[in-house]
Amino acid sequence: MPTSSNRPTKFVAPPANFTHEVSRPGPNVSRSARTRERILKSSLDLFNAHGESNVTTGHIADELNISPGNLYYHFRNKDEIIHHLFADFEKQIDVAPAGVADAASAMEDLWLYLHVMFERIWAYRFLYRNLDDLLTRDTKLKSHFNIIVNHKREAVIALCHSLVYVKAMRATEAEINALAENVIVVASYWLNYEHLRARRSEVNDTEKHLTRGVYQVMALVAPFLIGDAREHLNYLKANYLE
Repeated sequence: MPTSSNRPTKFVAPPANFTHEVSRPGPNVSRSARTRERILKSSLDLFNAHGESNVTTGHIADELNISPGNLYYHFRNKDEIIHHLFADFEKQIDVAPAGVADAASAMEDLWLYLHVMFERIWAYRFLYRNLDDLLTRDTKLKSHFNIIVNHKREAVIALCHSLVYVKAMRATEAEINALAENVIVVASYWLNYEHLRARRSEVNDTEKHLTRGVYQVMALVAPFLIGDAREHLNYLKANYLE
């Protein structure tokens, strides 16, 4: 467990105005740059709505009312579009939870951080819903995705150390490592599970999908929480989930 001499380094909280949308070009950029961004935005929308494997470059060109040749001028193929979208996702998912001050605020911050992460994943959900297929056919994408997974695992471990330090959690190093793995597994495959268990009345209720995912991760942490931290998690559940 950390001691006063090796207190965990505080995390940088995500900016309040952070957005998960595909970046938009400014007013002074070229027409070509604007077309590229339109292609990326439409591709993301189509991939999310129909699944990447069901969308062709022809569908994207039709959606934008441009010729296939115009699309190929900007992107050689669909894989190049996916790589650009993944690069944008990689930047936006690279945030970490705020530093832990006390048990109650730790639960609030963790809940907020997880919600932000699930929002980022939802915004690029085509990557997760077709994850195994995408990573099998693209080793470069797999390598970068593993970097994301490793960073998130390290963030969870560091956060757990911080919770132990403020006496909000009781866990051994082995338990923390296993917990971090379980958190990553649930976060990575939650959307697929929600899709499998889709409730007809909630198909378009994004907030319910995200909140359930956040609580499911918090439920993994719950058995290790003690005192005010455990009580505050119950409070959050009552206010956000039920």
